[in-house]
Amino acid sequence: MSMSVGSSEGTEMCDINTTPLIDVMLVLLVTLILSLPIMTHAVKLDMPPPNPNQPPPPVQPEIINLDIYYDGTISWNGATIPSLGELEQQFQVAAAKDPQPELHLAPDSHVKYDVVAKVLAAAQRNHMEKIGFVNTSQFVED
Repeated sequence: MSMSVGSSEGTEMCDINTTPLIDVMLVLLVTLILSLPIMTHAVKLDMPPPNPNQPPPPVQPEIINLDIYYDGTISWNGATIPSLGELEQQFQVAAAKDPQPELHLAPDSHVKYDVVAKVLAAAQRNHMEKIGFVNTSQFVED
């Protein structure tokens, strides 16, 4: 953008300076916006009455945190399980509950796969339906 400040011949510049006009228009626009009353529109809706026979909200299932440590030790919600036989008994009790609990399996990254596979097989044999691995970010290699 260039500006002409006159020439060597001494001619006059006949352009209108629009900067004060724009400033005045912006002030008037802000004044108009602030002075207008805030309009609130209300829409009347005829809603149906609530149904008194609504079903109860769904019951959140119990969560079982099953940790498998690097040496093969299995922990059921913090309590150590001494053998796979007792783990299967715990699975039988949990599978009989309604709703069936969710099994959150968190194996250590250094545990043998054989131990994890035996735990998963025991859960499947005892009809545990909701099984998921948690904290699997430790297995991702950079």
